[in-house]
Amino acid sequence: MPSVRDIRTKAGDEPITMLTAYDAPTASIVDEAGVDIILVGDSLGNASLGYETTLPVTVDDMARHTGAVARATDDALVVADMPFLSIGVDERASLENAGRMLKEEDAHAVKLECGPHTVELTEKLVQLGIPVMAHLGLTPQHVNQYGGYPRQGTDRAAAERILELARAHEDAGAFSLVLEHVPSNLAADVTAALDIPTIGIGAGPDCDGQVLVVDDAIGLSEWSPSFSKQFGNVREEMESAVGEYVSAVESGEFPADEHSHEESDLENVY
Repeated sequence: MPSVRDIRTKAGDEPITMLTAYDAPTASIVDEAGVDIILVGDSLGNASLGYETTLPVTVDDMARHTGAVARATDDALVVADMPFLSIGVDERASLENAGRMLKEEDAHAVKLECGPHTVELTEKLVQLGIPVMAHLGLTPQHVNQYGGYPRQGTDRAAAERILELARAHEDAGAFSLVLEHVPSNLAADVTAALDIPTIGIGAGPDCDGQVLVVDDAIGLSEWSPSFSKQFGNVREEMESAVGEYVSAVESGEFPADEHSHEESDLENVY
């Protein structure tokens, strides 16, 4: 069974790999490829559910998709993202929502978009046996506060706040930290300052690991951020396959004889 201990042990020896997945078939492929961590991100709102932001994603959405991913995963650590307003409003609800991902959906840990309000919560979750992956820098659930998705930590005061919060969450018991869309030299400094592994997305090469949204990595997204990279063109392959299917049906080429069968006892039923 994968554990957060495995991730902490790997840090510093070889890079940690993390990708998102939102369904069983994708999770199976990602797991078989040897990815260390599968994040069931609330990015499913943008990537799979047709929303413009992650804000409409619910706890029920995350539970359903986390369970699907966990059932298809054997080796990777499965981390469930906690969606907007599922934590931080009420302590009991926060604990129950996070615990549900492990107790009912077989996740191994949860991820929190962090701020000063999540330090004590992280400590409480860890005390209860719920491992926490912290997330600092660009936190997409603050899109309305940011007015978009700008890079974070670009001045000294903001960089110092990120470092201070990173240390506070490490002290609270977080087993790892995602750094999103921050200057690479800041990410390098945070990584050097912490004992827990950092996992970057748009944070340069000096983090202990990297994460991407799987749709961006495989080339399924219509648009992807500048800090991501397409390692395939699944969208083009799908468009080609669907186009060929439509043409085959319309021309009568499909289904052919090999795609059908007859029962001799049913001749002349009409």
